[in-house]
Amino acid sequence: MSEEKSLNFLEEIVENDLQSKKYKSIITRFPPEPNGYLHIGHSKAICLNFGLAAKYGGKTNLRFDDTNPVTEDTEYVESIKNDIKWLGFNWSNELYASDYFDKIYSYAVLLIEKGLAYVDDSTSEEIARLKGTPTEPGKDSIYRSRSIEENILLFSEMKAGKYKDGEKVLRAKIDMTHTNMLMRDPIIYRIKHAHHHRTGDKWCIYPMYDFAHGQSDSIENITHSICTLEFIPHRELYDWLIEKLEIFPSHQYEFARLNMTYTVMSKRKLLQLVTEGHVSGWDDPRMPTISGLRRKGYTPESIRTFCDKIGIAKRENLIDLSLLEFCVREDLNSSAKRVMAVLDPVKLIITNYEEGKTEELKSENGPDESMGFRFLPFSKELWIEKEDFMEVPAKKWFRLAPGAMVRLKSAYIVKCDDFIKDSEGNIKEIHCTYIPESKSGHDTSGIAVKGTIHWISAPHAASAEVRLYDRLFKVENPSAEEGDFKEHINPYSLHIIKNAFIESSLKEANVNERYQFIRKGYFCLDTDSTKDHLVFNRTVTLKDAWGKEVKKA
Repeated sequence: MSEEKSLNFLEEIVENDLQSKKYKSIITRFPPEPNGYLHIGHSKAICLNFGLAAKYGGKTNLRFDDTNPVTEDTEYVESIKNDIKWLGFNWSNELYASDYFDKIYSYAVLLIEKGLAYVDDSTSEEIARLKGTPTEPGKDSIYRSRSIEENILLFSEMKAGKYKDGEKVLRAKIDMTHTNMLMRDPIIYRIKHAHHHRTGDKWCIYPMYDFAHGQSDSIENITHSICTLEFIPHRELYDWLIEKLEIFPSHQYEFARLNMTYTVMSKRKLLQLVTEGHVSGWDDPRMPTISGLRRKGYTPESIRTFCDKIGIAKRENLIDLSLLEFCVREDLNSSAKRVMAVLDPVKLIITNYEEGKTEELKSENGPDESMGFRFLPFSKELWIEKEDFMEVPAKKWFRLAPGAMVRLKSAYIVKCDDFIKDSEGNIKEIHCTYIPESKSGHDTSGIAVKGTIHWISAPHAASAEVRLYDRLFKVENPSAEEGDFKEHINPYSLHIIKNAFIESSLKEANVNERYQFIRKGYFCLDTDSTKDHLVFNRTVTLKDAWGKEVKKA
């Protein structure tokens, strides 16, 4: 009997809260800012929030933190919703921080009325200077002593659009000598004359994240507000605002964010990669975005498994990309349809096979009979991989060479008799004879060979473009290296093969299917494909080639 999986620290908190009757049920939320596409790090937060609610009979809200109109767009809103659904989750309510702008404004007025907020005319530089340092206390602004009546008037004028961007801000009045820098009279409202993707031009003042976040949680009765570790210093302000406003006491909990090797997780850096043309877009298969991973051929099951394996912790660590690749290999090994494709072709001619003859040979679709069989056309002329022939064979070479024999997968044993080179010395044709009695499944030849290679019937082959993707960065932690992180981009992260040959059945491939190109890796159809120009992306190799390189080094 397998051991029951131990609870993570958040599950322990939830179980204690439910057992103590603190809550009848739990409500979590996933609160992305719609200023970019979701990445693999967000998938961890998605699986955590939706997973906790599902496990304990609660619900999860999807709430867009759309408090900064300058960087937000409906394109990002739609992409986020698509990614969450693709991962296999459904939210109870689709909400927006902008839904609460009137309510949050009234909360700000309440703080002013309580003498706990004031309008400050200082510049951003003056505010920063007066805030002090972690070892030196801050100093009060000269505007901190304004009367409640003056602050209410000025704040209403800010709302009415009387002032320019940056001319005034609203600050919470807490303690300029506090040991937590975020508690030194934080800005809670700023002026931004910008069109909002949902509220249009109704507002020209917008709440800061720290003021909108906890209040939105409270409005929605969120019981467990789960954030990443960098928000630990914000928790004190989160709690202070809820206490002073006397609203539903949502509580914040923190866990370690996902950091992964050979990539970057900063939205700002990912946006740079897109806008500066280092990748083709947010969904470039080299990007760690969920849309990029989907386009590359990753399955939602493999990403959920990955998030489960890395677990939930309180300490930051760097997860090896190889673990994500292992998860998708494991999934695709049992689910991907097996097909044959020749990426670097050379012609093989079976000299003793009847001219014009075509056989239909039975071949399995998967690792076992449950995925069924298909029939492949076999003829006199075939395409095989150049790497499967060696003019002067190395020791323990079990593929084709002059005088050597090999099995063609699901077909016959062939013997290499001769080969022809072109004017530049490259192998142009390989001439073989086949053993008629060696047909797979009906072999009576008595001949045993150690090598098996794949092939495509030349007259029946379809052509395709194949994109071989590798890691986007050549160093393990590009963000930790000195200089610009883009200096560490892997120049060989994409290799395009223009004229590969594939089984003709792949003309009917669709973007939702995954394939194992036998001996070559796992592939999927790219969204760039057309009926007349098929494009396939490599999801992952059959084995961890990078692991081998690291060991060699």
